[in-house]
Amino acid sequence: MTTNGTEPLGLATALDLLPKVELHCHVEGTMRPGTVLDLAHRHGLALPTENLDELYSYSSLNEFLSIFWLVQSTLGARDDWARLGYESVVDAAAHGRVYAEMFFTPARHLDAGQRLADIVAGLADGIAAAEAETGSRAMLIADIDRAFGSPPGLQMVTELGELRRSGAPGIERVLGVGMDSTELGVDPKSFTEAYRAAAGFGFRLTGHQGENSPPSAIAEVIDVLGAERVDHGLSLVDDPELVRRFAAERIPLTVCPNSNIRIANAFPALADHPYPAMRAAGLLATLNTDDPAMTDLDLGYEYASVADAFGYTFDDMVTIALDGVEATWLDADAKRALRTRVSTEAAALSARLPTSA
Repeated sequence: MTTNGTEPLGLATALDLLPKVELHCHVEGTMRPGTVLDLAHRHGLALPTENLDELYSYSSLNEFLSIFWLVQSTLGARDDWARLGYESVVDAAAHGRVYAEMFFTPARHLDAGQRLADIVAGLADGIAAAEAETGSRAMLIADIDRAFGSPPGLQMVTELGELRRSGAPGIERVLGVGMDSTELGVDPKSFTEAYRAAAGFGFRLTGHQGENSPPSAIAEVIDVLGAERVDHGLSLVDDPELVRRFAAERIPLTVCPNSNIRIANAFPALADHPYPAMRAAGLLATLNTDDPAMTDLDLGYEYASVADAFGYTFDDMVTIALDGVEATWLDADAKRALRTRVSTEAAALSARLPTSA
């Protein structure tokens, strides 16, 4: 979205233009429906429908995961990953995203015989091209797929570490390791060896937890696995003592309110989401889209809808954007520069808003 820089703005437009960070976005979940169709044809894969308006349709988390895995299956070659990386960054930049640390989950592709080196290099190629075009930066986090169990997770981390040690093409894009997929019936501690290996290779650590698992599992991700952030973390609010600890230690949560409604069906409506309670408790709760293309979202809408649902002002949303910068894995100088950019551009946008915004 572009404006001439002088005309008055509505709150939603200002939030779309506001420079924003995203720390919980699955690159596979950013794939345009048209790209799914193109790649499926390229690889001879059958889709449940070729009606692009109906492709991303599901009514439960399990149905969503089945479509997510279908989307993953269309990524059969390095060039496919490059296209995905490029389109993902371009599409997000159009709604104010200036920096991201994005997940990719290669377990199914590695199991099918793809090379991790090709996946990383392909994503890096596409991201670099998009960065040159948009000025928006993106880094990567390699997620362990819990559905495959701990041995494949350790194997992926080991291969990732070997790529880092050898200076393989694109590996500098991979900042960290995380884990995603189903939480039910999966003990986070079973991935301890993989996380220790990742730390030994110098990767930063995060993990999806608390979307449909108890606060005790969130604590294990931090205390046993050594993660520095928690992705989702919804059940944290059920443990006041743990909330106080997370607030005091400024442990980031990468929260995805609209996704929790549209994918997980965790709450009947956005107004029922605990995000304002998390913020009120002093938690470093950031805003993110999760799988934006698959849920008809973008980061500008995420910010605008949250502001509308919870009565937040533009200044409130700028504070959330700045908290996103704090939660990144950027170094101190880069964080300082990004904070300055957000604050400076926010001030200019604020001057064009009605006084009530």
